[in-house]
Amino acid sequence: MRLLYLCLGWLMVATGIVGAFLPVLPTTPFLLLALWCFSRSSPTLEAWLLSHARFGPSLRRWRERGAIARHAKIAALSAMTVSYAAFWFLSEPPPLRATIVAAVMLGSALFIATRPES
Repeated sequence: MRLLYLCLGWLMVATGIVGAFLPVLPTTPFLLLALWCFSRSSPTLEAWLLSHARFGPSLRRWRERGAIARHAKIAALSAMTVSYAAFWFLSEPPPLRATIVAAVMLGSALFIATRPES
């Protein structure tokens, strides 16, 4: 199992790195998954992620308090709003699909908005 968690951790790090350059792919959730995998497979890699200059602070805030920085909340909620508007206007979805997508996005937005801030 250790090897599986180690491989999954590196896969999540790689996906997170790709997400840093692609606007539609989030970085932090993949790094949170990598941190979880590394916590079960490699304390050294877990410590590396937690002490990383760029990503470490947000990972530590989440681990310690479940907190999301205000600027990250604003960015996430703005991106969700723009994404839904693009979905609505560019694909002209049927009402049921539009409602399902809106419900999922609203649920995610509420989760993000109700997390403590750092």
